[in-house]
Amino acid sequence: MTRPAASAAPTTTGPSAQDAPTARHPVRALLRRPELGALVAALGVFVFFSLTNSVFLSPAGVSTWLYSSSLFGIMAVAVALLMIGGEFDLSAGAMTGTTGLLVGIMTTQWGLNVWVAMLVALAIALTIGAANALIVVKTGLPSFIVTLATFFILQGLNLAVTKLITGSVVIQGMNQVPFFDTVKILFGSTIPVFGLDLKVAVLWWFAVIALATWVLLRTRSGNWIVAVGGDQPAARQLGVPVLKVKLSLFMTTAGAGWLVGMLMLFDVSTVQATTGIGQEFIYIICAVVGGSLLTGGYGSAAGAALGALIYGMTLQGIVFAQWDNNWLKAFLGVMLLLAVLVNLSVRKRVGARA
Repeated sequence: MTRPAASAAPTTTGPSAQDAPTARHPVRALLRRPELGALVAALGVFVFFSLTNSVFLSPAGVSTWLYSSSLFGIMAVAVALLMIGGEFDLSAGAMTGTTGLLVGIMTTQWGLNVWVAMLVALAIALTIGAANALIVVKTGLPSFIVTLATFFILQGLNLAVTKLITGSVVIQGMNQVPFFDTVKILFGSTIPVFGLDLKVAVLWWFAVIALATWVLLRTRSGNWIVAVGGDQPAARQLGVPVLKVKLSLFMTTAGAGWLVGMLMLFDVSTVQATTGIGQEFIYIICAVVGGSLLTGGYGSAAGAALGALIYGMTLQGIVFAQWDNNWLKAFLGVMLLLAVLVNLSVRKRVGARA
C-alpha cells in the first residue's frame, strides 16, 4: 500500500488515515493492500490455464506470456503512478509507436547514429509529457481531455509523417543500421534463465517495478504523489510542489513509452505507424485491476504489474488454447467492471475521497 503524505502534514487522509491500528491486526492490514485482489486473480488465471493447456507451462509458453506481460507491465506501472497522482494519460499507447518511429526514421532515412536517435526520441517524449503536465496544471483542464488530444495528434503524425517520408506506414531495415546489434543487447536480446529464454524486456519490467515501489514507499516524492492524488488543494496548501509532481509523473509515463518503444523496435527490427494505438486503455485496466483508484490517492506499482501479468497470461493462454480471440475483449470488460466494483468497496471502507 502506498504511504500517506506524512511529511507534508501531521494528519492523514484517505486509506492511510486508518493504518495506525493495522499493526495489531495483520490480517486486516493484508486485506487493505491494493494489490491483494490482483494477486488472487493472477493465481486463479495461472492455475486455470495451467490445467487446461499443456503449452502454457512449457518453457516456450512461460517465456512468451512473461514477455507479453512485461511490455504491458512497464507501461501499467507508470500509468498507475500517474493515476495515484490523480491523472490519466491517454497518449501513453501512441507514445510507444511515436518513439519507435522517430528512431526508425532518423536512422534508416537520415543516417543518424542509433544512440543519438534514441536520445533525441527520449527528449521529444519527455517534452510531450511535460507539455501535457503544464497544460493540465496551468489551465485546470482534465488530463483525460488534454491527453486525448495528444493521442489524436500523435496518431495523425505517426501515420502522415511516416508515409510522407518513407512512402509507407512501416519502418523496416533497422537490423542494417550501424550499432543495431549493440543496442539490441540492451533492448532486444534473449537471456537464458532457469531453462527459460527470457526477453530482456522482462528484466526491465522487474527493474521498473522495484524502482516505482521504492519511490512510492520510501521517498518523499512517493508521499507527494499520494497527497496530490488524494487531495490536491490540501496538498498545495501544505507546501507540496504540485507542478513538480505532475511534471515528473507525466514525464515518467512518456519515458516509459519510450522504453517500451525501444524494447519492441529492437526486438522485431521494425515498427508500424499504428503501433500502440488502443493499448492505453489496457494500461489503465491493468492499473485499476491492480488496485489503483480512478479517483487517485491510492494504489501500488506491484498491483499494476500483477494486472499486466493477468492480461499477459490471458492473452497468450487464449492463443495457446486456440480459442476465439474475441473472448479476450469480453474478459477485459469483465475484469475492469469487477475491479472498479472492488475499488469502490475499498474506497468506501477506507474513507478515500471520491
